[in-house]
Amino acid sequence: MCGIVGYIGDKVAAKLIMDGLKRLEYRGYDSSGIAVIENGRLETIRAVGKIKNLESLISDEQYSGTSGIGHIRWATHGKPSEENAHPHTDCSGKIVVVHNGIIENYKQLKHDLVAEGHKFKSETDTEVIVHLIEKYYRKDLVAAVRQATSLLKGAYALAVLSINNPDTVIGARMDAPLVAGIGENEYFLASDIPALLSYTKKFVYLEDGDIIELKKSGYKIYAADGSNAERKTHIIAWDSLMAEKSGYKHFMLKEIFEQQRTIEDTFRGRIDYDDISEFFNELSIDPETVRDIGRISIIACGTSYYAGLIGKFWFETLAGIHAEAEIGSEFRYRDFIIDDRTLLIAISQSGETADTIAPLREGKKRGARTLAICNVMGSTITRDAAGTLYTRCGPEIGVASTKAFTGQITSLFLLAVYFGIVRGKLTKENAAGLIDSLIQIPKDISMILNRENEIISIAKKFFKKTNFLFLGRGLNYPIAMEGALKLKEISYIHAEGYPAGEMKHGPIALIDENLPVVCIATKDKVYEKVLSNIEEVKAREGIVIAIATDGDERIKEKADYVFYVPNTDALLSPLLNIVPLQLFAYHIGVLRGCDVDQPRNLAKSVTVE
Repeated sequence: MCGIVGYIGDKVAAKLIMDGLKRLEYRGYDSSGIAVIENGRLETIRAVGKIKNLESLISDEQYSGTSGIGHIRWATHGKPSEENAHPHTDCSGKIVVVHNGIIENYKQLKHDLVAEGHKFKSETDTEVIVHLIEKYYRKDLVAAVRQATSLLKGAYALAVLSINNPDTVIGARMDAPLVAGIGENEYFLASDIPALLSYTKKFVYLEDGDIIELKKSGYKIYAADGSNAERKTHIIAWDSLMAEKSGYKHFMLKEIFEQQRTIEDTFRGRIDYDDISEFFNELSIDPETVRDIGRISIIACGTSYYAGLIGKFWFETLAGIHAEAEIGSEFRYRDFIIDDRTLLIAISQSGETADTIAPLREGKKRGARTLAICNVMGSTITRDAAGTLYTRCGPEIGVASTKAFTGQITSLFLLAVYFGIVRGKLTKENAAGLIDSLIQIPKDISMILNRENEIISIAKKFFKKTNFLFLGRGLNYPIAMEGALKLKEISYIHAEGYPAGEMKHGPIALIDENLPVVCIATKDKVYEKVLSNIEEVKAREGIVIAIATDGDERIKEKADYVFYVPNTDALLSPLLNIVPLQLFAYHIGVLRGCDVDQPRNLAKSVTVE
């Protein structure tokens, strides 16, 4: 999400920065802006919509300064508007900042700054940063940035420019990507390498806590403790398309690996242990309304429907609300029963899914309360629903959904916890324990991704098979269906996702020595039942590939192949269990020579019936 470009050197900064921002358009955005130092003045230009709208405000003759910063924004705090677009300036108009990420404690910081007399002009979390820098500025811009960032909780990649230090551009990062480009008497900042490949092939990857000071004469990097830091220079030899993929062979693989960050982006800024009314600040559902909800209907299609099935479990378990998940294309033609105590949740990555939009609109007509879970700001579903919970995953280019799916189920989990607290089903202590487990999930996913070679090894043994059966129970039955769908979508292998307990009611007839059966067998309350299902498969000479919890030795005796995932709260196991299945489908598709990013007959957004 979002994109940063910064420059200092001898070239016209505005032109170079605009070129870099265009190369980051694939990341998705709703507004853009640049700031340059021009004849001793700080000039800031911003526009809503496409970069061409910003470009129309800029001319080479008008702006010839040689230092500047720029940004494309994907809104998180505050609607898309010129006021909320970056860059943001301090009260004096002498310091300007662009920012990727989310500042979790911005409300308290803003409250304190306003009390001190600072004037805010936007709804963003970013603006607190530039006011903090202003507060601590004493001629040393690096020191002011260090003091300001020491107060921030959350994720940030920053580029900072000041008219008081016209020969300097500052960068800083924490849990958000930022790279420095190294040229001849010129230096660059960017959130992603593609922005700068036309100008340099030499890059320095900044680490968490780093602050970099760029001048025409060179650069210095300071670690979090203020000491000088040395970071290795990397030579990048990517072409432009590979650069957009960050070196990955396909967008799908890139997006699988991005989940360790996008899940975190989904929950950042939405967790407040002290004030549950602030747990979500973007929903049009107050606590009184939450307590009055009689039932929840979740409407979605495809992968989003499987997310909805998981959400159904969580709403019933954590919030004590009767919930149902419905396929939009079926629900819209039923004589469904909805009243003013029904919460209708529409889930769609694109926000343009026709079969989800139709029942959402009909539900509104019948008096239902409505909520969207979506990845694309300003899409149809977000405009039609009374409130929207954005997944903040950034654009998903691969047709087969990966990071959008885990963003959706992360959103549903947070929503179910919030409802559970409001309705008295969850104590704050129990909720805090669940949230602590959620916060650990990105690290757990990183551990899974580091063992990708184990998945590749299994994929090589099975990529020539023509049929698969995926089995799961409880929360992981939808994961079995999603795993089967991923395999079907990108490898064209027939695969069925089935509740393991239903296997003996039909699918067991298919099992023989040629059928691989993927079983999700992580530790939970139905673990013993799943082991029994595996034994039924083995009794008929089926081949078992199991997803199991770290340390489980029993599963080795029953399964032919085992992939272990870290131990987590059983309620959160879907977020981990889906990742090896995504990798498995991806690598089988690649081994079969399929176009995994653009599978045949499929579209990213299904906007027709």
